[in-house]
Amino acid sequence: MRYVESLNAALHTLMKEDETVLVLGQDIVDPYGGAFKVTKGLSTNFPGRVMATPISEAGITGFATGLAMNGFKPVLEIMFGDFISLCADQIINGASKFHWMYGEQFKVPLVIRTPMGGYAGFGPTHSQSLESLFLAVPGINIVAPSSYHNPGELLRATILGMGIPTLFIENKVLYPEQLKTVDTTGRIGNFFFERINKSNKSFSTVSLKVEKEEKADITLISYGGVTLLAVEAALNLFIEEEIKVEILIPSIIKPIPIQDFLESVKESGRVVIVEEGVKTGGYGAEVASEISERVFDYLEKPIFRVGAKDFPIPSSKELERSFLPNQSDIESAIKGLL
Repeated sequence: MRYVESLNAALHTLMKEDETVLVLGQDIVDPYGGAFKVTKGLSTNFPGRVMATPISEAGITGFATGLAMNGFKPVLEIMFGDFISLCADQIINGASKFHWMYGEQFKVPLVIRTPMGGYAGFGPTHSQSLESLFLAVPGINIVAPSSYHNPGELLRATILGMGIPTLFIENKVLYPEQLKTVDTTGRIGNFFFERINKSNKSFSTVSLKVEKEEKADITLISYGGVTLLAVEAALNLFIEEEIKVEILIPSIIKPIPIQDFLESVKESGRVVIVEEGVKTGGYGAEVASEISERVFDYLEKPIFRVGAKDFPIPSSKELERSFLPNQSDIESAIKGLL
């Protein structure tokens, strides 16, 4: 099953099981079915519960927040993650605070789905990864499944179980990707697969190791679409230089599942954090700080971070690749620590 098919199937199942689940967004009704086809077929099968909205991200976020406050489970699609900035006031000063401001009289189970990321040549206003802007906002969660998770299962758990406003980040390059499946030996391709559940069982972190019993030389933490590059870098370094990397891939990035990372960090003593968003003030900076506060004495070297350059993303695909993280950036960071 492909990443996009998993999301679509989960929405169909949820809407069949729970009449309070509503889907809203721009151009999501059939026959178009959304810019990336995640909502394809929903309006046909559930007429009246799939709403095509005006092009007013602030307005429709406020409307969806009101639905959530009144007993519904709205799933709002923002067509491109870059436009999440237009929703910011409704999220930061509204949805994230209402539960607390009104004495916990109600919950706000709002889920905002949006595709983030570049590598597709969509230009500076349709290619950004902006989820880290919301790391400092209390009262919301951020989920960002990779192809090593089941995004449909995570979407279901988010809609049914979170109970607070949640940003559900879908990376554009992952939509056509086949989900990675575990074989009978517990491997995915060349990597041993393990779920780490110390922080949250429904939103586990995935661990990938080439040598299961061997101590890793490096702990590499990454999420979302850029994990594809992280995995290729780790495999290449093992083949070329016998460097053993343990890749930790969280499915939830806020709250940071820091307990899922610490055991690996203690063993390796070296950490590289990879994100697609701009490195300055990003997810990697926060994770590095959390690790340093908890297990500083175990670190043998400073924590390295890999992220996008501090510059708008070019429209040219060739130029875009030079500004976004690439496999060689990750390999250089790992070798730099060794």
